[in-house]
Amino acid sequence: MLKSYMHFNFGSPWFFLMLLLIPCFLWCKEYNKTYYFPKLEWLKKQTPLLSWEAWLKILIFSLMVFALAKPFVYDASGNDLKKGRDLILAIDASGSMAQSGFNNNERFQNKYDTTIALSKAFVKQRFDDNMGVVVFGTFAYTASPLTYDLASLSYLLALTNVGIAGESTAIGDAIMQSLRTLSFGEAKQKAIILLTDGYHNAGQHSPKEAVAKAKAENVKIYTIGIGKKSDYDRAMLETIAKETGAKSYAATSAEVLQKVYAEINTLEPSAIRGESYLNKKLLIIFPLLAVFLLLFAWVLYSQKHPQPARGRL
Repeated sequence: MLKSYMHFNFGSPWFFLMLLLIPCFLWCKEYNKTYYFPKLEWLKKQTPLLSWEAWLKILIFSLMVFALAKPFVYDASGNDLKKGRDLILAIDASGSMAQSGFNNNERFQNKYDTTIALSKAFVKQRFDDNMGVVVFGTFAYTASPLTYDLASLSYLLALTNVGIAGESTAIGDAIMQSLRTLSFGEAKQKAIILLTDGYHNAGQHSPKEAVAKAKAENVKIYTIGIGKKSDYDRAMLETIAKETGAKSYAATSAEVLQKVYAEINTLEPSAIRGESYLNKKLLIIFPLLAVFLLLFAWVLYSQKHPQPARGRL
């Protein structure tokens, strides 16, 4: 079944800062010519808040700013159009992830909190990928199913903590649970990013069994060893990545992990990046057309209802 998800965005949202000038339409002084009247009652008392012209100017100005911000819609889905990935972050939450010293800028922050912070930054760059999160320790569970709502996914990431899935490390179960979560996605390209700082020592499934299933389903598994290289099973992580056609990394610090995420972001590019959108349709014409119609109506009204002279004594 073909599904379509329309998204709305702005190409130059910083132009909305110009809306801060709106109060000037009400309270900034206009240039006034001096007129002389024999009777003061001929002058009408006016306030900017009650003047329809001031509000009309504000509306026209706002529409012009809206046009400058480049509003557009784009279609990022559909079985034939979909170019994104189904991507799972499988994050180790075992007891060893509570160790500090991994982040050189924040020495007292533990490895897990640093990993979550960098993972959230990675998620923000994925745009319209379908992503999910699996957390594992002694057992593995899906913290977030596949979703395009990446803001909610980041929120759910922040709710997890060390030891939430037990103190041990079930890497085989983590991969199997990730594959089960991926089974609900429809993208042609599927990948798992597995982060761990330990050795496989728990769970119902062996890493070998899980990797065989991943290969059968054509799922890549990128592996990232967290902390000192002697702390985790480096050989096993390299084998997992090699067997599934991916790559293995050693992240000895937060700075290195950030670079690893950046490289994976390049190797597995998101479907929508920067100005590259699917079926992008600019909507600038609509606010500009509204501005033209309002200006035209204003001119016609001014010609048929000329305003009396305004000034001061």
